[in-house]
Amino acid sequence: MFELAGAAVRLGGRSVLAGLDLRICEGEQVAIIGPSGAGKTTLLRLLAAGLPAAAGRVRVLGQEPACLRPPELRLLRSRIGFVPQDFGLVPNLRVWRNVVSGRLGQRGLLGALRSHLWPSRRDLLEIHELLERAGIEERMYHRTDTLSGGQQQRVALVRALFQRPRALLADEPVASVDPARARDLLGLLDRLAREEGLTLVVSLHDLELAREFPRVVGLRSGRIEFDEPAEQVDPERLRSLYRLEDGGGAA
Repeated sequence: MFELAGAAVRLGGRSVLAGLDLRICEGEQVAIIGPSGAGKTTLLRLLAAGLPAAAGRVRVLGQEPACLRPPELRLLRSRIGFVPQDFGLVPNLRVWRNVVSGRLGQRGLLGALRSHLWPSRRDLLEIHELLERAGIEERMYHRTDTLSGGQQQRVALVRALFQRPRALLADEPVASVDPARARDLLGLLDRLAREEGLTLVVSLHDLELAREFPRVVGLRSGRIEFDEPAEQVDPERLRSLYRLEDGGGAA
């Protein structure tokens, strides 16, 4: 699903990721951990074909984004569901309108406009079913800015699923909720990913939650420190990953 070979990213003239080798296969569930500034968000954006690599090789769903024309790149991105940390929702739109925007990359301008103004019954039924699976179907016609933070997170997840993606990437999806809700939300991510047969990659700060994933990737200063099954990630490795040192960080 994803393959990086010596991949590097530079932003604003600064090295953010360097020399990354990473393979993620179909159906895997992977947690990415690391201190603030380690490069977790940048790595997810690279996997989502949202950033160009400054060096190395990047393959996403079997294609090399650097070799694609703009329409092909747009189609590739539409096959990857991405849940950003800030949710990326339009506050004054109804929930269903935010969700339907998940397929804009798969539709032309007229099709996108039509889906927002005159959604098909099929689309509305599919959105309701996804919201029901996320436990917030009663909010379908509510303005998004009237929802709680946890409910907005679920809307962002449903919008990503409405794309009918092959992989789901989530950037710090539980950063703004309490521990009990964080566990519930990750449980929902896990369940929906399994039901849809999706590859799931999640960046996390909570180490206990991360160790519930089958595979954990430790990122520090833009480099992979370890990539192992969760049960093999011992406390010493975690202390080393989060040790304090001088120097700047990545996004």
